[in-house]
Amino acid sequence: MPKDFHKRVIAIIKKIPSGKVVSYGQVAAMAGNPRGARQVVRALHSSSEKESLPWHRVINSKGTISLPKGGGYELQKALLTDEGITFKLNDSIDMKTFQWEG
Repeated sequence: MPKDFHKRVIAIIKKIPSGKVVSYGQVAAMAGNPRGARQVVRALHSSSEKESLPWHRVINSKGTISLPKGGGYELQKALLTDEGITFKLNDSIDMKTFQWEG
């Protein structure tokens, strides 16, 4: 992953306000690589802790949490719920309401 793309991804994620979410692909596009969603996942995995990123605000394009149940899903859902984000019955988030446009 190019270093400058990684830095842009980190900067964008740090700006996501409380109570809002973005998709991996949206972050990638904002950072200059619309096809870089997997690189965003890698950046989150490698930098969330050391950069104190609000990692929980990044979800998939379907408006759902990608982490598996028992593997971080519950924590991410709790963090989002604490910020006022609500989930539909199918456990998805209404992107029209909660998506951050940057």
